[in-house]
Amino acid sequence: MAKILVIEDDLTILDLVRVHLASAGHEVVTAEDAALGLRAVIGETPDLIILNIFVPYLDGFELLETLRTDPATRPIPVIVLTERSDDETYARARKLGAADFFTKPVERDRLIKSIETLLASR
Repeated sequence: MAKILVIEDDLTILDLVRVHLASAGHEVVTAEDAALGLRAVIGETPDLIILNIFVPYLDGFELLETLRTDPATRPIPVIVLTERSDDETYARARKLGAADFFTKPVERDRLIKSIETLLASR
């Protein structure tokens, strides 16, 4: 299937998402902070990224903006996964180019459906 990078600092959520994605047949690459995530984007060239906005070392919004301004990474869909559900966080993520937005905990089937839809439209 697809190579998916998950950038998440909560190891419980990271493992849960990894299991969900692997059970759906995807190759999963992980990073526990945005700086490692940026390195993984460059080194792994994922088909899709799942990003927690509030991760250490580099604000996830800044990482999202960086990904959207670089022609090499602009086409990679980014799904935001966060504990915040306020309108401001949602609006900012969408404005910066997030392809989808989920609050934690995310339902496996909803996440997989979103991934499949985004990958099919590429």
